[in-house]
Amino acid sequence: MKTSTTLASIAALAVLATAPVFAQGRLSLLDRGEYVCALPGDATSSAWVEQEGRGFAITGGSSYRTARGSGTYLMEGKQVTFTRGPMRGTRMMLLGSGMLQEVGRDGKLGRLRCHRTGPVAD
Repeated sequence: MKTSTTLASIAALAVLATAPVFAQGRLSLLDRGEYVCALPGDATSSAWVEQEGRGFAITGGSSYRTARGSGTYLMEGKQVTFTRGPMRGTRMMLLGSGMLQEVGRDGKLGRLRCHRTGPVAD
């Protein structure tokens, strides 16, 4: 009987050990709207330098579109990962309401920030 209890405990631990490591929090959605992306400027120019072609629109559900096409994203907790379409592989961190910051391949926050500017333009 003791052996079966030990085996059951080991099996339970094995299941816990194989749980997804990437599960960071509840699934949620970004606010619908147009997002403009920019890099910080400097004291000799404007505070933000908009990056042509980096903007996108959250169109509903977990969908987005850019000038190059549309795709989907996954938001777990504050981590946003673009899973399909032209931004596939891009990762961002939600900083606050309508503000995202790009996450580099090394897991560190990058310089690019994207903020919601208003409703989706049709």
